[in-house]
Amino acid sequence: MEQIYIVMLVALFALAITDLVVGVSNDAVNFLNSAIGSKAISMRTIMIVASLGVAVGAIFSSGLMEVARKGIFMPGEFYFDEIMIIFMAVMITDVLLLDFFNSLGLPTSTTVSIVFELLGAAVCLALVKIYTQTDGNVSELVNYINTSKATEIIIGILMAVVIAFFVGSVVQYISRLIFSFQFERKMKYVGAVFGGASLTAILYFIVIKGLKSVPYISEGTMEYIDENTWLIVGTGLVMFSLISQLLMSFFKANILKIIIVIGTFALALAFAGNDLVNFIGVPIAAWQSFQLWEAAYSVTGVLPSEFAMTGLSGSVNTPEILLIAAGAIMVITLWFSSKARAVVDTGINLSRQGDGVEQFEPNWLSRGIVRYSIIMGGAVTSVLPKGLIQSVERKFKKSESISRSKRRDAPAFDMVRASVNLVVASVLISIGTNLKLPLSTTYVTFMVAMGTSLADRAWDRESAVYRVAGVLNVIGGWFVTALVAFTAAAIFAAIIYYGGTIAMVVLIILALTLVTRSAILHSKNNKQERDSKKFNKSDIITIKEITSETSENISNVIDGINKLFTKTVDYLGVYDLGKLKKTNKKINKLEEDVDELKGNIFYFIKSLEEDSMEASKFYILTLDHLQDMVQSISFITRNSYNHVHNNHKNLKFNQIRDLKRVDERTQVLFDEIKKIFDDHEFRNITKVLGEKQELLDYVSELIDKQVKRIRTSETSPKNTKLYFGLLLETRDLISSTMNLLQLFQEFYNEAKISRY
Repeated sequence: MEQIYIVMLVALFALAITDLVVGVSNDAVNFLNSAIGSKAISMRTIMIVASLGVAVGAIFSSGLMEVARKGIFMPGEFYFDEIMIIFMAVMITDVLLLDFFNSLGLPTSTTVSIVFELLGAAVCLALVKIYTQTDGNVSELVNYINTSKATEIIIGILMAVVIAFFVGSVVQYISRLIFSFQFERKMKYVGAVFGGASLTAILYFIVIKGLKSVPYISEGTMEYIDENTWLIVGTGLVMFSLISQLLMSFFKANILKIIIVIGTFALALAFAGNDLVNFIGVPIAAWQSFQLWEAAYSVTGVLPSEFAMTGLSGSVNTPEILLIAAGAIMVITLWFSSKARAVVDTGINLSRQGDGVEQFEPNWLSRGIVRYSIIMGGAVTSVLPKGLIQSVERKFKKSESISRSKRRDAPAFDMVRASVNLVVASVLISIGTNLKLPLSTTYVTFMVAMGTSLADRAWDRESAVYRVAGVLNVIGGWFVTALVAFTAAAIFAAIIYYGGTIAMVVLIILALTLVTRSAILHSKNNKQERDSKKFNKSDIITIKEITSETSENISNVIDGINKLFTKTVDYLGVYDLGKLKKTNKKINKLEEDVDELKGNIFYFIKSLEEDSMEASKFYILTLDHLQDMVQSISFITRNSYNHVHNNHKNLKFNQIRDLKRVDERTQVLFDEIKKIFDDHEFRNITKVLGEKQELLDYVSELIDKQVKRIRTSETSPKNTKLYFGLLLETRDLISSTMNLLQLFQEFYNEAKISRY
């Protein structure tokens, strides 16, 4: 009998390892965003510091395991077999849900997911128990669910969103008024106090209050700390202020970098201490349940369906070895996860200082919020003294270097904001942790970052509608998380309850298959993303860099067009609708790449080393020709797809044969052009330009041939429309390509002459 439950435990811990991996991929970015966005320290240093924080925090998280055992439902109302069904449904749902959000690159809350999964599965089993009773009534549901604690947790999570945003905004606004954007000059006057206050806050909330979770600290030590809290805080403030001043004065250290390093450690520690329960709390609770039943079974022979889990209501210590093992998995995932970067990019993109390529599209709600905020801001400004307004404006005036810098390695925001993000988020999370409230680290860190970016005026008239839309999308995703987590866990619990072992095995296999498939697809998408990064460089400075960057862009567009043209002709020839549909989808990516380049024109012109009108004009015209080329291949691909999709007659053999010959010639041409730009052998452009007329003449011959067909044998107007359209767009494609080559050759020759 017990063998099936041992198998379930093995499956639960296997799912827990998977959950740790996908969960850390989602949550680790919460403590990496600020350090990565500010570029204060190297990525290697960030990872080492964060790893140490995670490892230490994992050991301190034992007390929070109670949430999985008795925080959501009344364990005494369920039997052992029912408890195991609840835990299994929760883990399967959690793995699938977190992996789905990671694949989208959106941060979601592991705390919200685990809370609502436990709630959904428990409600499902409770309703089953109620309705299997002869006199069951739905009102009895309150006997099975820990409504007071569940409500407290949910309200705490929602309140954390508002509090984090408000506190982040206020602290950042005050910090910016003190330091301004020229904070380097102010650091020697107030840097020591700022450093002392920040480090003292971390000391108090992370170290002192965190000691309560450490089983090795004696009661006498804790009593002494509680009785002398303010003395310790005051002493810490003075001591850390003096240390900060010493480091700045004698060692010329940047105190903000030190705060960022320690803050990253603190936030990583707070994350592990708070969120580890989300990943391994359920399997550990299942293991403890199994131990309780096994002990009772060996004495009384009680069946799993008759053993009430009252024992879970007590206090049970979590074995340190499990916490250490979980911490090790979290650290390894932190270093090797490929999905984490996609999530961190979302947070940094929404909080970055200044404009750029926006990730989210505006909607009616974001437009309305921005519009009325502008109106309210104008009303408030109209009643304030002008002198005060001017004084505040000077504090928020950005330096020229910040305004102009758009290089790839430029920080998304400065170290003042990064320090505030880390200190405020770590303090808020630690308060919740020590109050035994499983706050969402994702909600807190994300909303603190959004609050500080708003206070820092990162959301100006140019970007506000997109940033607000992004925040609304992420917050909306959180509510979706709660709804989906509750519903899916309830459904899975019902499936396992009625389907038994077979249903459970099928669900586990399904979960692991989907996660593996997602990892493979994500790896493939990562490769495509790395390739597309070539289209998104806004850090061109010198003429040499312009030439090199443009060569990459041309080579990639030519390569994409060449492949799409060949595939379209081939699939049209065999009338393959499925493959034409895939080709039609790929054209969207090529259009987006070129559109991103056009979106960066402003930054390109501002980033030129010299005021070069010719370089700017060259870049603009290059993008114009690339867009013409993409429009031509887009017409060819989409019209071919629509022709087959509408079930029109296939092109005749002679027409397909002629198109294939055109494809073979253009393929030779495009391969030659790609090689020129890949190898930077620009002197060969002249030879390619000499072949232009021959290819255009061949296309014209085919047009004349089709005219003769119409007068003699052609009977399909749809075929004629498609065939003429393909030939005419091919001619436009060749012409645009040659015009691009001629433009590049002229610019390259002029640039080469100007260097000598």
